[in-house]
Amino acid sequence: MNSIKAQAHLHHQYFLGLQLMVAVEKGRDVVGDWMFRLFRRQHEDKFLSSFEKLGLSDLPHAVACAKYHVLSNGVGGVRVEYMEENDRKAWVRFRYPRWMYDGPAICGIPVEASRGFLRGWYAQNGVSLKNPRLGYVCVSEDLTGQFGLCGYFQEYDHELLPEERLRFAPQEVPPSFDPSKQPAPPDDQWSDERLSKAARNYALEYVRNGLRELGHVIGADQAMDIGKRAARLTGLQQYRHLAQAMDCVDGAVPDVADFLQKAFAGMGDGVEMTLHDDGQQAKVTQTGLRVVRDIEGHDRASILACWIQLWLGAIASHRSFFDVGVEHNADGLVWKLSLREQASIQQT
Repeated sequence: MNSIKAQAHLHHQYFLGLQLMVAVEKGRDVVGDWMFRLFRRQHEDKFLSSFEKLGLSDLPHAVACAKYHVLSNGVGGVRVEYMEENDRKAWVRFRYPRWMYDGPAICGIPVEASRGFLRGWYAQNGVSLKNPRLGYVCVSEDLTGQFGLCGYFQEYDHELLPEERLRFAPQEVPPSFDPSKQPAPPDDQWSDERLSKAARNYALEYVRNGLRELGHVIGADQAMDIGKRAARLTGLQQYRHLAQAMDCVDGAVPDVADFLQKAFAGMGDGVEMTLHDDGQQAKVTQTGLRVVRDIEGHDRASILACWIQLWLGAIASHRSFFDVGVEHNADGLVWKLSLREQASIQQT
């Protein structure tokens, strides 16, 4: 399970790094547009199908939407609290530390990012539920220095115009939290291992959809450039954390192969390792490729190109230098590893 949790951490950190790099290089408005598109895609892909799975279909819409955000985020490891005023008004409050802006990353994300996902997801709930009277009121945003992301779903007596589906009311405060009313998924359906896999998939989905939507905002070539650089830096930065989590060693070729084997197993991919030339060379064959599962064409190639850089960065973080070849085949990827000669290091 440690390798599954390591993958959740890595893809979470990659998504954070991607946001920061886009904010620095492309600016606030681009981040806002990107987050809008990303969360609208996530909403259209997940909301109604998950709504049914979580058993919320028979509840009043405002209550159901608030409980949905608590349950769906909780499965991904995100703390959200639920407060119900009545059948037509129910609150959600995200607690710190915020998963979306982990650690000091929260200081580098512009408020346009938060408003983009509020417009992309929260303001769309009534549309998806075919309830034109349902809207969302945001009373606090963490990126403005308030007490954190908080607001409520409300069903009004009249139909809302598109611009009324999301409203800001910073003077309002949430009611008291009652832990006895906090919704939770059934314990018998969510083992520790299933929750770990859900957290991994939660982070992974942001990476998959984030890279695709970034290409629509800034163009495929620029998205690829930023996506690959952010991935490589994330791999470099996160290798030690991953190695400790998976009990790996910063050592020779067999150790690098062992690291990749454990990491890819944590994705749920098929993986096979073979050593050659007395351990001076190794081959790791990876099949399944969860990171691009059900994605085809240009999007598949682009995501995979960026994702490979995560692992090239992690390998480059080792004390020794290695030559790494990555080959594509019909079933997945083949990673070929060998120790780089000292002369080659000096030349590069």
